[in-house]
Amino acid sequence: MSDLGSEELEEEGENDIGEEYEGERNDAGERHGNGKARLPNGDTYEGKYEFGKRHGQGTYKFKNGARYIGEYFKNKKHGQGTFIYPDGSRYEGEWADDQRHGHGVYYYINNDTYTGEWYSHQRHGQGTYFYAETGSKYVGTWVNGQQEGAAELIHLNHRYQGKFLNKNPVGPGKYVFDIGCEQHGEYRLTDVERGEEEEEEEALIAVVPKWKATKITELALWTPRLPEELPPADTLPGQEEVMGAEGTGEPGDDIQLLTDFSEGENESLRAIDEDGDTIREEGQDYSRDEFRYDMDQGEDEGEGSVSE
Repeated sequence: MSDLGSEELEEEGENDIGEEYEGERNDAGERHGNGKARLPNGDTYEGKYEFGKRHGQGTYKFKNGARYIGEYFKNKKHGQGTFIYPDGSRYEGEWADDQRHGHGVYYYINNDTYTGEWYSHQRHGQGTYFYAETGSKYVGTWVNGQQEGAAELIHLNHRYQGKFLNKNPVGPGKYVFDIGCEQHGEYRLTDVERGEEEEEEEALIAVVPKWKATKITELALWTPRLPEELPPADTLPGQEEVMGAEGTGEPGDDIQLLTDFSEGENESLRAIDEDGDTIREEGQDYSRDEFRYDMDQGEDEGEGSVSE
């Protein structure tokens, strides 16, 4: 999802400030101090001026209902400010040169939120995106508006820790379950047939990540700085790894899977499918599709198209 907003709402420039002005002026006759103006396109501005330009704290109201309340620097939004869009979504945070830039919070109309760093109007840097519909959240790095880099995808009763690229998990990672275990593995890119277009013989192919599990271990601390290869988890004295690093799935001779949990908890963590595609927990199937979060799907409602 792209964060469209004020870039589609162009304010009147310094040469189109209109004739309807009430306020203070300097000795040169320039608007200087507090003032209120109606612009030729129907927008209005009320706030501080300096040498004929919007400068300081002010409120700019667009004729389509959008408005900006915040700081200006030589006719441009700069500093702290809140922009409320016509669809009701809003951004609260830092601005630079008329763009969301720095730290800020975006509230979408579907109740999703993004809290974190912005660069040139896009989510960029460290940030958290909260999905209101599911209660899940992505905590990690962003590049040019996309989920990319080390991150943690947190769900209600489990979480995934790993790396993301183009909004999809890639490479080594692990699922951490609240019942007290971790499933290690990696996401591999695979080709999946999506369908056929009319009057075309060749089917469209999409590359999607597919989860391949290798082993289950006890809980371990996680750091967002991932090594190139995950080291094997330490085992307790007298115990062996439940599954080999090659993903053989054979339990150790001295213990059974998850001996530290009660009988009910053992039943709630089901075995992994032979191809490693599905995790079953408490009667629920977790397929790879559940962990693909396309920001474009379901979030288009988060911010409508804005135009004059």
